[in-house]
Amino acid sequence: MIKAGIIGSTGYAGQELVRLLLQHREAEIVWYGSKSYVGKQYSEVFSNMFELVDQKCMEDDMDALADAVDVIFTATPQGLCASIVNDEVLGKTKIIDLSADFRIKDVSVYEAWYGIRHAGPQYIQEAVYGLCELNRESIKGARIIANPGCYPTCSILSIYPLAKAGLIDMGTLIIDAKSGTSGAGRSAKLGNLYCEVNENIKAYGVTTHRHTPEIEEQLSYAAGEPVCLNFTPHLVPMNRGILVTAYASLRRPVSYEEVKKLYDDCYGKEYFVRVLPQNVCPETRWVEGSNFVDVGFQIDERTNRVIMMGAMDNLVKGAAGQAVQNMNLLFGLPEKTGLELVPMFP
Repeated sequence: MIKAGIIGSTGYAGQELVRLLLQHREAEIVWYGSKSYVGKQYSEVFSNMFELVDQKCMEDDMDALADAVDVIFTATPQGLCASIVNDEVLGKTKIIDLSADFRIKDVSVYEAWYGIRHAGPQYIQEAVYGLCELNRESIKGARIIANPGCYPTCSILSIYPLAKAGLIDMGTLIIDAKSGTSGAGRSAKLGNLYCEVNENIKAYGVTTHRHTPEIEEQLSYAAGEPVCLNFTPHLVPMNRGILVTAYASLRRPVSYEEVKKLYDDCYGKEYFVRVLPQNVCPETRWVEGSNFVDVGFQIDERTNRVIMMGAMDNLVKGAAGQAVQNMNLLFGLPEKTGLELVPMFP
């Protein structure tokens, strides 16, 4: 039985980790960390856990936690994990970090986009980017897993087959993305109030969103060239879900069958990435509550562009589900363990 601890268990991603790990036959949560609710019953914070979790919230003490668990999940704001990880901790346990602290390999890029000094740059190079479908073998032997961001996960998986094949002009790539409000976290913010979000859709972080360099870096590995793109996220009035629509010019004319084969070659054996049939577009409602990513594409011969699309649940594959998928790989378990979740509808 894998003993797991969660730092930041009372945020949306942390609570989703709890929900998934409670159903995991090979894992046991022994530490419910929370900065805001120390000493309070976890089920008082989240009533859906009534009679399912009888533990109290504990301090976010990574040193003590390392002595008690096999894996630590850090579902915390940027900067915290990097400030508390150390060699002693890494000698005792594995870390799966859901923040951005170890996702970007160039510390100067991280500091420029996130506006904070990186507190643990000595661990950046050894951290493995935890997009399981692309980095599976490297993940298995890692000490630190940088769990990808939600927008990057959906964007990269939607675009990767064509970027890798060199079929698209990466300099023309534009990503339009939309997310439910849980992607902004659980803390009280004026822009997330009901009256601000309901019956409204808005762009935010235009030209400045912090997931931009993460997407660029990972797609540059796929394309074998530096990538600079436009990424514009939007907030939509729903709880969960991400929809990505990406546009790029084709380097040459292609057929549907040729592009479909590229997607099938990449994802044909991947349980969690579903390549949709021709003329079927991804929708968030068909992946909600699951670890699936639905991807599809359309070729626009008139403009010589391809439109690449993806949909997923931002709290599952975009955060907690992917973290559990990474844990399964770290401990030699079947990758689907605890994650065979049928999407919820309606």
